Amino acid sequence: MTKGITMQLNTLTEALHSELADLYDAEQQLVSKLPQVIKAVDNSSLRSAIEVHLEETRNQVARLEQVFEMIGRRPESDKCEAMQGLLEEAEEVIAASGDSQVKDAVLIGAMQRVEHYEIAGYGTARAFAEQLDLDDVADLLQESLDEESAADRKLTTLAEGGLFSSGVNTQASHAGDSRV
Repeated sequence: MTKGITMQLNTLTEALHSELADLYDAEQQLVSKLPQVIKAVDNSSLRSAIEVHLEETRNQVARLEQVFEMIGRRPESDKCEAMQGLLEEAEEVIAASGDSQVKDAVLIGAMQRVEHYEIAGYGTARAFAEQLDLDDVADLLQESLDEESAADRKLTTLAEGGLFSSGVNTQASHAGDSRV
């Protein structure tokens, strides 16, 4: 939400519009920055997961545009400073020197912070839509919420490892170690 601008939050409808505008900007920022993250990632499974999520994010932008249409508004953005800050942190990791496995592990954390922010935003917007009896809107927001939650779980799996492999975090803990 834009810093320094007083917004009107007298109704739940206004609160929903504010959440949607914030999410719309956040998703657009993510669409523009995820390609840089993809280029910086060394681990092929992590790269693939982020590529899939980039496509989901593009779909989430379109879904938000559909939601705006359903509530009779043009798509609008409210500068999401939180997403900007989260993505700046990811850019710092990308620019850092060091072991690629360690950087991948740190990028997972950065991407999970992004996912957690989006989960909170979509969950809030969905709850507002439900309270306003906008069931079709709530359903679309739930689709995005489900995708964000799945992306977060995928990142956790990549960090911790699956049934038959060690995760990125384990690999990073032994980077440069001849025992691995």
